[in-house]
Amino acid sequence: MLENKSKYTQLIKAEAKRLGFLSCGISKAQFLEDEAPRLEKWLNNNMNGEMQYMENHFDKRLDPTKLVEGSKSVVSLLLNYYPEEKQNTNSFKISKYAYGTDYHFVIKDKLKSLLHFIQDEIGEVEGRAFVDSAPVLDKAWAAKSGLGWIGKHSNLLTQQVGSFYFIAELIIDLDLDYDARVTDHCGSCTACIDACPTQAITEPYVVDGSKCISYFTIELKENIPTDFKDKFDDWMFGCDVCQDVCPWNRFSKAHSEPLFNPHPELLSMTKKDWEEITEDTFQKVFKKSPVKRTKFLGLKRNINFLKE
Repeated sequence: MLENKSKYTQLIKAEAKRLGFLSCGISKAQFLEDEAPRLEKWLNNNMNGEMQYMENHFDKRLDPTKLVEGSKSVVSLLLNYYPEEKQNTNSFKISKYAYGTDYHFVIKDKLKSLLHFIQDEIGEVEGRAFVDSAPVLDKAWAAKSGLGWIGKHSNLLTQQVGSFYFIAELIIDLDLDYDARVTDHCGSCTACIDACPTQAITEPYVVDGSKCISYFTIELKENIPTDFKDKFDDWMFGCDVCQDVCPWNRFSKAHSEPLFNPHPELLSMTKKDWEEITEDTFQKVFKKSPVKRTKFLGLKRNINFLKE
């Protein structure tokens, strides 16, 4: 049985690589003891802002066996999205993860393929795929599975490729070999804390979500508070500042996923183009993009906030 466990683990990791994932780590499906007090404190301090959904399913967020009955392993996967080409410098900016097709679709298909592969090769294995749309603490699981450490900006970091990747999971009812955590390599660096335009990183490893530019430009449905005027550094959807300044992202390499390639117009549009954007152009440039989440009027609100 132990031989099978190692064999299955290697099979799964090899298939994840074949499907284009950067890396795959596995941990035991159990209650996240260390995360519980941190999450509770973060919520009690209202750092989730208007993101009420973060308060739901507290137990499920911390215990995968409550999400997937009989689950034994959490298979964590990373998928690179670092783009080869960036927007031109005279443009309002969107976060690099939103350049191409919505990652939910891209990763869900890969996860389904991986689950089907496991079922075909190993037998009756039950499980569910998760791509940040359910109460799963992605970064905590990825860190527990040895894929990196959680940096001072609260993103997962790896020495090999930095932090520009998506995290996803398969939670399955199969015993596997589990990976060990890696050590923290942030050291005394405070680049992300010093660079955050809205000072959302209130202390190392703690981000006040209600002060983050990504929160204001994507999650917040009301008007953006005027206290943050001139602090958005031209970001109109999301924000990459804390990742852009991180020394570990010197090692970021361009992704090889065609679906993440941007619409050509996205890279060439200038601030003037964005100010004059029509709904037709919005629908064309962001046809299947995560930017659709903020809708045309939401993006216009963000652009108006930047130019006022």
